[in-house]
Amino acid sequence: MNELLFSYGTLQKTNVQLQLFGRVLKGSADTLQGYTLATIEIKDENFLLNGEDTYQQTLVPLNNSTDRIKGIVFEITDEELLLSDQYEPSNFKRSKVKLQSGKEAWIYTATLE
Repeated sequence: MNELLFSYGTLQKTNVQLQLFGRVLKGSADTLQGYTLATIEIKDENFLLNGEDTYQQTLVPLNNSTDRIKGIVFEITDEELLLSDQYEPSNFKRSKVKLQSGKEAWIYTATLE
């Protein structure tokens, strides 16, 4: 069964997709409403060893549904979703949301300290 994953950051990079999944993902533009972006410092050494920047953006839910984040929704396999879980920094969690298109997709958000 395939899953949908909404990316607003590093998973949109071709080199990350090739390294993580061994292929370039197919996706389409979509929008997530009711969120904004915040920049946080990543302290997960395993994530940083992949060559990623120390400062990354994360989604922050808002009560204001007029805020929007543009991104790409990718169709991936269950196995690839588990690979994504392992790739994301340790303080990021996965949750399901409804996108502007009506599709339900997984997102990753950081737990802010």
